[in-house]
Amino acid sequence: MLRSEKVDRNTLAQLVADDIEAGSFVNLGIGQPTLVSNYLTSEHDVTLHTENGMLGMGRAAEESEVDIDLINAGKVPVTETPGAAFFHQADSFAIMRGGHLDVCVLGAFQVSATGDLANWHTGAEDAIPAVGGAMDLAIGAKRVYVMMNLFTRDGDIKLVPEATYPLTGVGCVSRLYTDHGIFELSDSGTVEVLALFGLSFEELSSKSDIQFVDATSK
Repeated sequence: MLRSEKVDRNTLAQLVADDIEAGSFVNLGIGQPTLVSNYLTSEHDVTLHTENGMLGMGRAAEESEVDIDLINAGKVPVTETPGAAFFHQADSFAIMRGGHLDVCVLGAFQVSATGDLANWHTGAEDAIPAVGGAMDLAIGAKRVYVMMNLFTRDGDIKLVPEATYPLTGVGCVSRLYTDHGIFELSDSGTVEVLALFGLSFEELSSKSDIQFVDATSK
């Protein structure tokens, strides 16, 4: 998949939604990942889990749908799907830690070529650490997808050979979705490029020492 321009967050969220296998139980992290819920329809047959204690979360609530008692883990008002269930947060974490989630979608500061995840702290002295339930999701879910911008504001690539920020999880990220491309990660450190947006394979390769494999024509 090749596009002449990078994609926006909503387009990226739709791409993630369409890649989730039918019948999956899924958790969406705070930030960009929450947008995925807006593109999951009944035809997707995906059940969303929230760490504050809900199975069957729907899309973000709008106007008259807003119920201040019905929120996701990021305190965003959401809707519920038919058959939704509510339970204690301890039970919710048992679902996360017990390997019952098929996919989680998280944000990140950095991801390494071998799937290491850094999303709770940049290491800066004035940064506020915020790990939340990310470490439980990163290790407990069967597949971990990450949504993030590929480059920092300074133009540095955030998909790196080796993470320099404090890690949330080691070797846990399966696939990376960014505004400039979609990448499949492996234990070997070789990264398969599934799609590119507004960036050529040659330009991508020049930004990093990672060994990229071009699979955009598949």
